[in-house]
Amino acid sequence: MLQPALNFDPELLLKAQDIRVVFFDVDGVLTDGGLHYTESGETSKRFHTLDGHGLKLLQRGGITPAVISGRDSQPLRLRLQALGVTHVQLGTEHKRPAAEQMLAALGLTWQQAAAMGDDWPDLPVMQRAAFACAPPNAHLEVRAIAHHVTQTAGGAGAVRELCDLLLVASGKYAGLLRESVA
Repeated sequence: MLQPALNFDPELLLKAQDIRVVFFDVDGVLTDGGLHYTESGETSKRFHTLDGHGLKLLQRGGITPAVISGRDSQPLRLRLQALGVTHVQLGTEHKRPAAEQMLAALGLTWQQAAAMGDDWPDLPVMQRAAFACAPPNAHLEVRAIAHHVTQTAGGAGAVRELCDLLLVASGKYAGLLRESVA
């Protein structure tokens, strides 16, 4: 039987054990933060498959992924739709009210919320969430309030690292791992 190889600090897991929703930023978190423009002025984005699978695993583990971004783009909408992420607010610079609306719709509180961001617009959500996470490429002020800074950069598996941490904390990780090899 396959045994989990992941290991997180017990205090970190204790802090994350009651999380039921995670608010994710996009640029710099789900992507590397680079903006690629075509000649016609459209933007393209690069997403990592590890992050996508992590979001699917979160949902299977009973934790809701939610996306709040200041930008809106068709590539992002297509990616979120493919992953089954339905709690989405795009094109907003006011992320805290968007998060509060999602919490109310889900019947959850800030004590059940985690947030992952990389820049100042993410701070209002990260400060209120019970668990805050940032990729190492995040702005210094964001890393300073994070409970956990991932080893992996945004757009390169950082989201998956947080997903794995939350699934271990919830006690669902080992079962999901065993299901995947059954």
